[in-house]
Amino acid sequence: MVFYLDLVFQLYSVLILIICVLVGVAFLTLLERKVLGYIQLRKGPNKVGFLGIPQPFSDAIKLFTKEQSYPFMSNFSLYYLSPVFNLFLSLMIWLCIPFFSGFLGFSLGILYFLCCASLSVYTVMLAGWSSNSNYSMLGSMRAVAQTISYEVSLALTLLSFLILIMSLNLLDLKVYQSMLWFIFMSFPLCMVWFVSSLAETNRTPFDFAEGESELVSGFNVEYSGGGFALIFLAEYSSILFMSLMCCLLFLGGDFFNILIFFLLGFMSFLWVWVRGTLPRFRYDKLMYLAWKSYLPVSLNYLLFFLGMKIFFLSGLT
Repeated sequence: MVFYLDLVFQLYSVLILIICVLVGVAFLTLLERKVLGYIQLRKGPNKVGFLGIPQPFSDAIKLFTKEQSYPFMSNFSLYYLSPVFNLFLSLMIWLCIPFFSGFLGFSLGILYFLCCASLSVYTVMLAGWSSNSNYSMLGSMRAVAQTISYEVSLALTLLSFLILIMSLNLLDLKVYQSMLWFIFMSFPLCMVWFVSSLAETNRTPFDFAEGESELVSGFNVEYSGGGFALIFLAEYSSILFMSLMCCLLFLGGDFFNILIFFLLGFMSFLWVWVRGTLPRFRYDKLMYLAWKSYLPVSLNYLLFFLGMKIFFLSGLT
């Protein structure tokens, strides 16, 4: 009986978490439109309701009530399910976050994060391929090449900190940063992580997957209405989670402090600020940055931290 009560409690916790993430995503889109508006010397959404606050909900109603159109030659089942799985995976990542209630925060949380983050590549690839359109296929190929390239430096950067804490538990990041945040002891690595996160989430200046000014819209060109909304939600959910990972890795990692919410808001704001100020990279420079700059830097830092840890442990023995 206790087992079933525990199961019901965990299901309720999952449901509350997903609802909170989706509401957070809705207001992140409003924040982005407002901030971009002020950067471009205009107001942003201000007509719907009080100060334009219900704007995300009216956008959602508009998108989900639009007529669905499907390309005649598309692989219908894959075309239909790709955005659903994309959102499903980006929400699944959130399950590794520990809570006061115990929830699903487990000792291999970081490994779980890496697995879910790498799976999202397949949904983008299938979304582009199943549309049976040359434009979306090209967009998906660019997105996959970019994501896989930056996942390498992202994983190596993460490994450096895993060697420091010698654990795969997200809670241990808080313990090891109780006296000094990691951003102060490895600022260059923090910048590498942040830029790689931008590339991983397909954001400016690395938004080649949906570079509206040069492509027709990348892998999601054939999607409209609900399918487009699901891809959009998945992207912004990933942005929120990567912002949270930046806070956990470099800015204290204290889940149980209200400061984490302000830091998370600031990191999400940085994502928008970068979009408002930086122009898009050239594609060859993007790849050059990943393989010729960030990969050597993250590898050198990894070897440095490994050597430091071995030296420290040998000194103890």
